[in-house]
Amino acid sequence: MFARVKKSGKYQYLQIVENRKEKGKVKQRVISTLGRLDQLQDKGRVETLIRSLSRFSEKALLILSGQSEVSADAVTIGPALVFQRLWKESGIEACITALVGGRKFEFDVERAIFLTVLHRLLVSGSDRFCDKWRRDHRIPGTEALDLHHLYRAMGFLGEPLADHEQDGKTLAARRIKDKIEEMLFAKNRSLFSKLDLVFFDTTSIYFEGRGGKDLGRRGFSKDHRPDLHQMVVGAVLDDNGRPICCEMWPGNTTDVTTLLPQVERLRHRFGIGEFCIVADRGMISAATLERLDGDQMPYILGTRMRRVKAINTDILTRGGRYMEVYPESADRRKPAPLKVKEVVYEGRRYIVCLNERQARKDACDREAILASLKEQLKKGPAALVGNKGYRKYLKLAKDSAHIDPAKVKVAARYDGKWVLTTNTDLPADQVALKYKELWRVERVFRDVKSLLETRPVYHQNDANIAGHVFCSFLALVLRKELDQRLADNDHHFEWADIRQDLKALKQVKIEENGIRFAIRSECKGVCGKVFQAVRVALPPTIKQLS
Repeated sequence: MFARVKKSGKYQYLQIVENRKEKGKVKQRVISTLGRLDQLQDKGRVETLIRSLSRFSEKALLILSGQSEVSADAVTIGPALVFQRLWKESGIEACITALVGGRKFEFDVERAIFLTVLHRLLVSGSDRFCDKWRRDHRIPGTEALDLHHLYRAMGFLGEPLADHEQDGKTLAARRIKDKIEEMLFAKNRSLFSKLDLVFFDTTSIYFEGRGGKDLGRRGFSKDHRPDLHQMVVGAVLDDNGRPICCEMWPGNTTDVTTLLPQVERLRHRFGIGEFCIVADRGMISAATLERLDGDQMPYILGTRMRRVKAINTDILTRGGRYMEVYPESADRRKPAPLKVKEVVYEGRRYIVCLNERQARKDACDREAILASLKEQLKKGPAALVGNKGYRKYLKLAKDSAHIDPAKVKVAARYDGKWVLTTNTDLPADQVALKYKELWRVERVFRDVKSLLETRPVYHQNDANIAGHVFCSFLALVLRKELDQRLADNDHHFEWADIRQDLKALKQVKIEENGIRFAIRSECKGVCGKVFQAVRVALPPTIKQLS
């Protein structure tokens, strides 16, 4: 390894370079760029730096290049620098600090929560390893935290509020995390849409063990784990995809029982007047629709096509022309993949949506199933009894079975289609587009369950369980905040790239004759643009420490 001066534009830069052979030829590789030569000379650092690096190059420089197993002197600095800024500017830090107030904790609750949230953002793994993970990162204020502090901090977030602060408008108790959501909403209200449209969906999260006293219950598992206790989690987003709040209910709570309490609670908690709620078909029951109509609450809801007789016999079979649906950014010179038509049945508006691309796929899939079914029929009807995918196309007799053309025709009726019901005055194409935005909520749950590894939950009391899930919600708030700032700068990066490049930004401390230096590794990939988007200055490449 050696130092060289590299000219770029009107400036010269001091670099550490190594020679290595590739296919018989000697090539140079830049290990680290130490900074502008004129700036280093002005501060009188060049000679001292070179002497220090000559002694510590085998250790420090190899750490920077990622070629050494020595890591004791190197720490990751990128994630904490970026997300600490977002944590502060979003108001989360101030909210938690205010709610802790004069309560006498022997540790810094706000720092413990930030550490947990940062760990969720960057690592797929259990909270049990968070304090060990912290050792390789520079996260100011977290040095003295232990694992039990993190659990106590989650318990604080999920702590039920006093009786006089309960509202009786939900299926679960109000907790400290609710106050944080409300404080964040009040602070950032201008950032949200007018909230004339909100999206709501639920999912289930299972426990390893019995779970909490109230939250842990057996019920329908969307994770296909009916053998385990679980809880139901709901999320509410505005029409820009910003998380507003999350709710938690016992695992035996059905989707149809969550929508109306959620509507009431949104109004009460956030002072929202009239808004249109968008939700999936699992939220619908006859009683729910009747109540929403009675309250004149605007809605766009998916329907259970195969379970509603009127949809099968009248709505899907109704004639009429489809109109093409174009999002604002779509090229209207090209055929739109989505088409809609409106059907009014017994005074209720239904919007039939058709994705022709999906319809072709559904038809091909069915033809493949029917071809396989014909082969299976040659073996006799006994081979088909246990196959639900086959039975829906069959006409079964005592000792025989054959494909029923009428059932095949009925199945084809659903190809590429879904049906919405709404009491709004929005045009049919706008209803369809608004409903399609529900994918943002579904992505939230994918993030919670897959990226952040919220499940399974190991905690055994309701407060810790609620706090555990809420930390993932706060992580999503930070993710969305970063996404928005990048979009404002016309950047659209994959989260995997952001995470990897931030983790690659490290700092190494070296010492020579009582003089200490901090050396920062090269800022690679999207890391620099992320720092610019959140208005955080990169640490200097080399800095003399006191």
